Amino acid sequence: MNAVSTANAPHYLWGQQCDGWHLLQGDDLSVIEERMPPGTAEVRHRHARARQFFYVLEGEALLELDGVAHRLGARHGLHVPPGAAHQMRNASASEVRFIVVSSPKSHGDREVADG
Repeated sequence: MNAVSTANAPHYLWGQQCDGWHLLQGDDLSVIEERMPPGTAEVRHRHARARQFFYVLEGEALLELDGVAHRLGARHGLHVPPGAAHQMRNASASEVRFIVVSSPKSHGDREVADG
């Protein structure tokens, strides 16, 4: 087993010029580092099975959870339970980097949530 970082982890693009790196890809547990440029947002959605924990490394993000906006600065996080509608946004002028931990994995377990 080797150490993992954004330099050697599988990379993907998502949303509006956002980056993701799969630091751990298991069916039962997923750990992803993500980067969001200023002014970007993901689509509001929910997961039927996956619970998630979002933890901001750098910058400031807005994580809307069931209609309540939570401002998360560096070294702050928020739990998103299964079934809860949520949306991560970067409304700031600087990029945001964060970790999202999902159990089980969230890929393939996502549906768009209305407004």
